[in-house]
Amino acid sequence: MYLKIINKQTLIILVLLSYIGGFLNGFVQTCFSFFHLDFCENPQTINHFYCDVIALIEISCGDTSLNEIILFSLVGFIELSSLFVILVSYLCIIIAVLRIRSSKGRAKAFSTCASHLTVVTLFYGTIIFMYLRPSSAYSPEQDTVISVFYTVIIPFLNPLIYSLRNREVKNSVRKTCICINYK
Repeated sequence: MYLKIINKQTLIILVLLSYIGGFLNGFVQTCFSFFHLDFCENPQTINHFYCDVIALIEISCGDTSLNEIILFSLVGFIELSSLFVILVSYLCIIIAVLRIRSSKGRAKAFSTCASHLTVVTLFYGTIIFMYLRPSSAYSPEQDTVISVFYTVIIPFLNPLIYSLRNREVKNSVRKTCICINYK
Protein backbone atom coordinates (compact mmCIF):
# COMPACT_ATOMS: atom_id res chain seq x y z
CA MET A 1 0.00 0.00 0.00
CA TYR A 2 2.78 2.45 0.96
CA LEU A 3 4.62 1.97 -2.33
CA LYS A 4 1.40 2.61 -4.27
CA ILE A 5 0.87 5.94 -2.49
CA ILE A 6 4.48 7.10 -2.12
CA ASN A 7 5.95 6.61 -5.56
CA LYS A 8 8.62 8.67 -7.30
CA GLN A 9 6.13 11.18 -8.70
CA THR A 10 4.49 11.73 -5.30
CA LEU A 11 7.89 12.21 -3.67
CA ILE A 12 8.90 14.79 -6.28
CA ILE A 13 5.62 16.68 -5.77
CA LEU A 14 6.04 16.64 -1.97
CA VAL A 15 9.64 17.88 -2.19
CA LEU A 16 8.68 20.63 -4.65
CA LEU A 17 5.76 21.73 -2.47
CA SER A 18 8.08 21.87 0.56
CA TYR A 19 10.65 23.97 -1.27
CA ILE A 20 8.05 26.27 -2.83
CA GLY A 21 6.24 26.71 0.51
CA GLY A 22 9.50 27.47 2.32
CA PHE A 23 10.58 29.91 -0.39
CA LEU A 24 7.23 31.72 -0.39
CA ASN A 25 7.21 31.99 3.41
CA GLY A 26 10.75 33.37 3.44
CA PHE A 27 9.99 35.72 0.55
CA VAL A 28 6.85 37.15 2.19
CA GLN A 29 8.58 37.55 5.57
CA THR A 30 11.61 39.22 3.96
CA CYS A 31 9.49 41.60 1.87
CA PHE A 32 7.40 42.66 4.84
CA SER A 33 10.53 43.08 6.97
CA PHE A 34 12.40 45.25 4.46
CA PHE A 35 9.56 47.24 2.97
CA HIS A 36 7.17 47.66 5.89
CA LEU A 37 9.30 47.97 9.04
CA ASP A 38 10.72 51.37 10.00
CA PHE A 39 13.99 51.51 11.90
CA CYS A 40 15.27 54.39 14.02
CA GLU A 41 18.13 56.63 12.95
CA ASN A 42 20.53 55.45 15.64
CA PRO A 43 21.80 51.93 14.87
CA GLN A 44 20.58 49.13 17.10
CA THR A 45 21.96 45.69 17.62
CA ILE A 46 19.78 42.66 17.23
CA ASN A 47 19.85 40.87 20.55
CA HIS A 48 19.31 37.44 19.07
CA PHE A 49 21.05 34.25 18.05
CA TYR A 50 20.42 35.01 14.37
CA CYS A 51 18.51 37.62 12.35
CA ASP A 52 14.96 36.44 12.99
CA VAL A 53 11.78 38.26 12.03
CA ILE A 54 10.77 38.61 15.67
CA ALA A 55 14.10 40.28 16.45
CA LEU A 56 13.54 42.76 13.60
CA ILE A 57 10.02 43.50 14.81
CA GLU A 58 11.38 44.16 18.31
CA ILE A 59 13.84 46.86 17.14
CA SER A 60 11.42 48.50 14.72
CA CYS A 61 10.31 52.02 15.61
CA GLY A 62 7.09 52.06 13.60
CA ASP A 63 3.82 50.18 13.64
CA THR A 64 4.53 46.45 13.49
CA SER A 65 0.97 45.15 13.74
CA LEU A 66 0.78 44.09 10.06
CA ASN A 67 4.10 42.26 10.32
CA GLU A 68 2.91 40.50 13.45
CA ILE A 69 -0.35 39.46 11.77
CA ILE A 70 1.54 38.15 8.70
CA LEU A 71 4.05 36.30 10.91
CA PHE A 72 1.32 34.82 13.11
CA SER A 73 -0.80 33.81 10.10
CA LEU A 74 1.98 32.21 8.06
CA VAL A 75 3.64 30.42 10.95
CA GLY A 76 0.27 29.40 12.30
CA PHE A 77 -0.78 27.89 8.99
CA ILE A 78 2.55 26.21 8.26
CA GLU A 79 3.20 24.83 11.74
CA LEU A 80 -0.32 23.83 12.64
CA SER A 81 -1.10 22.24 9.26
CA SER A 82 2.11 20.21 9.26
CA LEU A 83 1.55 19.25 12.90
CA PHE A 84 -2.00 18.20 11.98
CA VAL A 85 -0.67 15.96 9.17
CA ILE A 86 1.84 14.39 11.58
CA LEU A 87 -0.83 13.78 14.22
CA VAL A 88 -3.24 12.25 11.69
CA SER A 89 -0.38 10.04 10.45
CA TYR A 90 0.33 8.93 13.99
CA LEU A 91 -3.33 8.22 14.61
CA CYS A 92 -3.28 5.91 11.57
CA ILE A 93 -0.03 4.33 12.80
CA ILE A 94 -1.46 3.76 16.30
CA ILE A 95 -4.56 2.14 14.83
CA ALA A 96 -2.35 -0.12 12.70
CA VAL A 97 -0.09 -0.97 15.67
CA LEU A 98 -3.07 -1.86 17.84
CA ARG A 99 -4.03 -4.43 15.20
CA ILE A 100 -0.70 -6.23 15.67
CA ARG A 101 -1.42 -9.47 17.51
CA SER A 102 1.88 -9.96 19.32
CA SER A 103 2.57 -7.79 22.34
CA LYS A 104 6.29 -7.81 21.46
CA GLY A 105 5.53 -6.40 18.01
CA ARG A 106 3.28 -3.71 19.47
CA ALA A 107 5.94 -2.76 22.03
CA LYS A 108 8.61 -2.49 19.33
CA ALA A 109 6.35 -0.34 17.11
CA PHE A 110 5.37 1.94 20.01
CA SER A 111 9.04 2.28 20.97
CA THR A 112 9.84 3.55 17.48
CA CYS A 113 6.87 5.94 17.59
CA ALA A 114 7.76 7.23 21.05
CA SER A 115 11.21 8.47 20.04
CA HIS A 116 9.83 10.23 16.99
CA LEU A 117 6.97 11.77 18.93
CA THR A 118 9.48 13.03 21.52
CA VAL A 119 11.43 14.87 18.82
CA VAL A 120 8.25 16.19 17.16
CA THR A 121 6.90 17.42 20.51
CA LEU A 122 10.14 19.17 21.42
CA PHE A 123 10.49 20.82 18.02
CA TYR A 124 6.89 21.87 17.44
CA GLY A 125 6.41 22.85 21.08
CA THR A 126 9.26 25.34 20.96
CA ILE A 127 8.30 26.66 17.51
CA ILE A 128 4.68 27.18 18.55
CA PHE A 129 5.78 28.81 21.82
CA MET A 130 8.19 31.08 19.94
CA TYR A 131 5.97 32.29 17.10
CA LEU A 132 2.35 31.78 18.13
CA ARG A 133 2.06 34.07 21.12
CA PRO A 134 0.95 37.67 21.54
CA SER A 135 3.52 40.38 20.87
CA SER A 136 3.23 41.59 24.46
CA ALA A 137 4.78 38.30 25.58
CA TYR A 138 7.99 38.80 23.55
CA SER A 139 11.16 38.90 25.62
CA PRO A 140 14.50 39.23 23.76
CA GLU A 141 16.37 37.06 26.26
CA GLN A 142 13.69 34.38 26.25
CA ASP A 143 13.49 34.45 22.44
CA THR A 144 17.26 33.94 22.18
CA VAL A 145 17.16 30.93 24.51
CA ILE A 146 14.20 29.41 22.65
CA SER A 147 15.82 29.92 19.24
CA VAL A 148 19.06 28.29 20.45
CA PHE A 149 16.97 25.44 21.80
CA TYR A 150 15.17 24.65 18.54
CA THR A 151 18.08 25.41 16.18
CA VAL A 152 20.94 23.81 18.15
CA ILE A 153 19.81 21.71 21.11
CA ILE A 154 16.97 19.73 19.48
CA PRO A 155 19.02 18.75 16.38
CA PHE A 156 21.85 17.81 18.76
CA LEU A 157 19.45 15.62 20.77
CA ASN A 158 17.94 13.89 17.71
CA PRO A 159 20.70 11.28 17.29
CA LEU A 160 20.74 10.65 21.03
CA ILE A 161 16.95 10.21 21.24
CA TYR A 162 16.83 7.89 18.23
CA SER A 163 19.93 5.90 19.20
CA LEU A 164 18.61 5.16 22.70
CA ARG A 165 16.31 2.67 21.01
CA ASN A 166 19.39 0.68 20.00
CA ARG A 167 20.17 -2.12 22.48
CA GLU A 168 23.94 -1.68 22.12
CA VAL A 169 23.74 2.02 22.88
CA LYS A 170 21.51 1.37 25.90
CA ASN A 171 24.00 -1.17 27.27
CA SER A 172 26.89 1.23 26.67
CA VAL A 173 25.06 4.04 28.51
CA ARG A 174 24.30 1.70 31.43
CA LYS A 175 27.96 0.59 31.64
CA THR A 176 29.11 4.22 31.54
CA CYS A 177 26.67 5.18 34.30
CA ILE A 178 27.76 2.23 36.43
CA CYS A 179 31.44 3.16 35.97
CA ILE A 180 30.74 6.77 36.94
CA ASN A 181 28.86 5.67 40.06
CA TYR A 182 31.80 3.51 41.23
CA LYS A 183 34.41 6.29 40.83
